[in-house]
Amino acid sequence: MHIDAVPNRTSRPTYLLRESYREGRSVRKRTLANLSALSDEQIEAIRAVLAGVAVRPAQELFETLQSRPHGHAQAVRVAMQRLGFEALIASRPSPERDRVCAMVAARVLAPHTKLATTRWWHNTTLAEEYAVAEADEDDLYAAMDWLLERQDRIERKLAARHLQQGALALYDLSSSYFEGSHCPLAKIGHSRDGKKNKLQVNYGLLTTRAGCPVAISVYEGNTADAKTLMPQVQKLREGFGLQQLVLVGDRGMISHKAITELRELDGLAWITALKSSQIRTLVQGEALQLGLFDDRNLFELVHPDYPGERLVACRNPQLAKLRAYKRQALLEATMKELDKVRCRVERGALKGQAAIGVCVGRVLNKYKVGKHFALDIGERHLHCQLLQERIAAEASLDGIYVIRTSLPKKQMSAADTVRSYKALAQVERAFRSLKTVDLKVRPIHHRLESRVRAHIFLCMLAYYVEWHMQQAWRELLFADEDLQAKLTRDPVAPARRSERALQKIAQRTSEDGTPLHSFHTLLQDLSTIVRNTCIARGARTNPVPFQMVTTPSASQHRALQLLQTITV
Repeated sequence: MHIDAVPNRTSRPTYLLRESYREGRSVRKRTLANLSALSDEQIEAIRAVLAGVAVRPAQELFETLQSRPHGHAQAVRVAMQRLGFEALIASRPSPERDRVCAMVAARVLAPHTKLATTRWWHNTTLAEEYAVAEADEDDLYAAMDWLLERQDRIERKLAARHLQQGALALYDLSSSYFEGSHCPLAKIGHSRDGKKNKLQVNYGLLTTRAGCPVAISVYEGNTADAKTLMPQVQKLREGFGLQQLVLVGDRGMISHKAITELRELDGLAWITALKSSQIRTLVQGEALQLGLFDDRNLFELVHPDYPGERLVACRNPQLAKLRAYKRQALLEATMKELDKVRCRVERGALKGQAAIGVCVGRVLNKYKVGKHFALDIGERHLHCQLLQERIAAEASLDGIYVIRTSLPKKQMSAADTVRSYKALAQVERAFRSLKTVDLKVRPIHHRLESRVRAHIFLCMLAYYVEWHMQQAWRELLFADEDLQAKLTRDPVAPARRSERALQKIAQRTSEDGTPLHSFHTLLQDLSTIVRNTCIARGARTNPVPFQMVTTPSASQHRALQLLQTITV
């Protein structure tokens, strides 16, 4: 007996169970059954039986001893190989290098404490891939100390890869709160995390214009932004050998005092912005004429207070509306709280100028708009009045900002100067990824100063790997793929996604219908590729384990394929 497949022009073939017999000298066929209603798998099983193959359920032939997620670890491994990450950390193989690479990969996939990491990575193939199955938390701490000794060398390699003479570099400072009280770096300062009266550490991140991290420095938690600038300049010029450079920092970073020092350095240009008080001075002196914004949103000017500099004035109407709305909301909230204090004073529940002043000060410090109120505080009375003229004067500057730079116009146009300053958003994006979204640098638990520095540097290296993975995966993520549009769009107008990006967000699928992902949901999807450790059932003695890896789906294969495009 055998199975014949009879082709059908527009549908599935007809499968017939037949036997052959001889009639005289002729061979004929007899149809015994129509098997078309069976599935392809059932038909193939019948074929095997007819061929004399012993058919048994797969679970009777093999036993799975272990199944571990593998695809996400494989993706990070491929990205690190494309980046030459091991050679970046150290030129010679060593257990410490393997442990650092494993910690970086683990930070991208599942950020945990070092102890939790040594527990977690045994549930995946990561420990096996990086040969760290025997490493414990003490080994990881020792590897962190080893890594910190090589930080300068690694950062020099990164700078050589991504920063050339005359390049534009972005620099900004952030902070993360600290758990504990024994680290010398932990101080109370201006918290970017909104954690008041909590110890913190500061760290400054240096990136390329596109946001690729190059170096990170750690400071005490009460260090001012401006104090960290010159050490970065020294690192760029002496450590990285970059004598020609354009440094971009915000108005609090590149201060007037810092600019005085920067002017003395040949080959170093900078881009920053004026503070609101400096803009107000320009307007009051009529150097900045607001009427010029009637038919444009950007123009250049010069002023004797800023010799050798170009000032680029910009006005964003959408930003003006946002600031006006926020100011009004704060004023209304402050007035509401002050009315509560006034009612307490009127009914005698609050007496004394000092006591009333303390309550009023608490309200004004909460919303930070006390400059717009005229207050009359007595022993038994409180009068509050809005200063409408001051509010109107501030409102006239809503949406206006002024970029200042030492670059000549022939080197960078006004529009490109504004775009370069706005590129600081790339550093802010890096901080969000480091602190909350992906890598979770905070809270910091380490007690030793060296361990805190090594932990933050380790997180920066993880972001370096993640940044390149995200660039390679842009077509699979909810990301705008039209990067060239950023270089030509109106620098003052609010950023807008391309039509293709809006379509991706609306449809939530790519052009071929594949579901789009965030970075971490894509890693989770890849983690469904598992590595199974199996043995053959019924083996007489000592069955030899073998491994089988899940066949990637089309979208998973595409994701792994795109990582091969990473270059440095």
